Amino acid sequence: MAVSAPPMSSSSPPLTQPNAAHQRAQDLLREIFGYGHFRGQQQAIIEHVIDGGDGLVLMPTGGGKSLCYQIPALVRPGLGIVVSPLIALMKDQVDALRQAGVRAAYLNSSLNPGESRRLEEEMRDGALDLVYVAPERLVMPYFLDMLGQLKIALFAIDEAHCVSQWGHNFRPEYRGLSILHERFPDVPRVALTATADGPTRKDIVDRLQLGQARVFVSGFDRPNIGYRVVEKKDARNQLLNFLKTEHPDDAGIVYCLSRRKVDEIADFLSQHGRLALPYHAGLDAETRQRHQDRFLKDEGVVVVATVAFGMGIDKPNVRFVAHLDVPRSLEAYYQETGRAGRDGLPATAWMAYGLADVISCKQMVQGSELDDRQKRVELQKLDALLGYCETSTCRRQVLLNYFNDSLPGPCGNCDVCANPVKSWDGTVAAQKALSAVYRTGQRFGVQHLVDLLTGKETDKIIERGHNALKTFGVGRDIGRNAWAAIFRQLVAGGYLAVDVEGHGGLLFGPKATAVVKGEETVEFREHKEEKTPRRPSGGARRGTAALELEGSDATLFEALRHWRLELSREQGVPPYVILHDATLVALSVERPSNIEELAAIPGVGRSKLDRYGQAILEIVGRG
Repeated sequence: MAVSAPPMSSSSPPLTQPNAAHQRAQDLLREIFGYGHFRGQQQAIIEHVIDGGDGLVLMPTGGGKSLCYQIPALVRPGLGIVVSPLIALMKDQVDALRQAGVRAAYLNSSLNPGESRRLEEEMRDGALDLVYVAPERLVMPYFLDMLGQLKIALFAIDEAHCVSQWGHNFRPEYRGLSILHERFPDVPRVALTATADGPTRKDIVDRLQLGQARVFVSGFDRPNIGYRVVEKKDARNQLLNFLKTEHPDDAGIVYCLSRRKVDEIADFLSQHGRLALPYHAGLDAETRQRHQDRFLKDEGVVVVATVAFGMGIDKPNVRFVAHLDVPRSLEAYYQETGRAGRDGLPATAWMAYGLADVISCKQMVQGSELDDRQKRVELQKLDALLGYCETSTCRRQVLLNYFNDSLPGPCGNCDVCANPVKSWDGTVAAQKALSAVYRTGQRFGVQHLVDLLTGKETDKIIERGHNALKTFGVGRDIGRNAWAAIFRQLVAGGYLAVDVEGHGGLLFGPKATAVVKGEETVEFREHKEEKTPRRPSGGARRGTAALELEGSDATLFEALRHWRLELSREQGVPPYVILHDATLVALSVERPSNIEELAAIPGVGRSKLDRYGQAILEIVGRG
């Protein structure tokens, strides 16, 4: 049931003195949220909105987008309205705000009619500072009429990429939010998203009528995430090895494209000792909710899911995101991997990838109901993803370049940086591969072409007489896995294309003829077998919250985590709503001995200090 938290002891001042209002924002950051200073562009965004300006905010997941509307809503007179797409996301954020002492509530379909009426009465009575509402509810005429009778501080449109026709989590109701500009022209609006390429950004501005809004782009880099891509061979055992060696006790998400595969992988991991739960649209609502609750409220749970899971997940200590199938674009990949390490501590984005995945995705796009223009856009996005997978340079640089962002040098936190890839002159091999494609009629897939080149007399080869072709067996000096890598790189480089309208065979691409004629050379990245990263010394595991803690500090961290888990179960909220892992790490290292020292720990605001301060000091004192 959504009820308001106790009111804060101080009220929001009128905006007669802009500088005083800006100072109030600084004070609230410390008093309510427990942080001593703003990060990046947070201060500029907050002051712009406090002063009544509209904004479009692009900020990476974990960058602190929520503060960019929560603090202005508390400073400006009136009620802050936050448009949020998912019930779970609303509940998480409202729970966290109440823990901090903010008068917040949510209004969505999870409430019965009586609860909804009571909450609307609180809105009219001025008993709330922030209300989260679903877009379907917001655009209802009766609700807009009610808002018209209230003093509104601002409108915040979270997950704003849902507005866009290109948005990968498209919600039709979001497109109706342009009515806010029409009905409330003097109320500032701020649209926020972690993911928007050029077309999506333009669509958000157009559909929300934000043409006069100031655009804040904070950069897309998530330096705490380590990016890894491995060649898919035995995907589920590759995944199991990754979890055993790097994340044996950590919470994380595994993405698969099909519901059947989700069920199979969840069952496989469960049989091997992991608490793994499936999540997809084929499960009933009660089961999905139960699995999501366990993921949020327990430690070390792995959710295996389709893309139906994750957009509304605010869990900051997800230590890994794994893809067993390639997503449909780098935009989708960035958003999904961004669900890892929201607390700023080390996390891993791991993907097992094969050309068959890309072919399957391209066929799905071609067979969809999208118009021809959208199909071309989606296919181009897939090609960009393929280029990311096959790059021989820093993956983070490739990813950031896609969003027109940049990194001056290699990141040092991806597999390519950790194990630099050598390149080799593959012109002759490319000519052999292209010849095999041409002589077989540009109809066949990679496996058949590799069989041909390596001289394997399969039934299919013999039946079609391909063992009599000049290219039969000319590639015996190169292993099958290496040939598969060559074909992937030829597709990524535009030398070969996928016949998405047929059965996924390979066709000549625009750059093929020049290579066949010897007019262009080709460089390939050297094929490598996957290597498991070395585990750090001292027993610590890469990607865990306590990565840099040793001895008594690590012991204290675990004691605090156990206390937090017990407290969260008593209150029925996720552990991170009480304190983030990053705060527990700081407590374990700094070891505050009194209330004043505890108040200086990031993430410990006034309300939490009052509620939990003494208990924390006792645990630290024992540690």
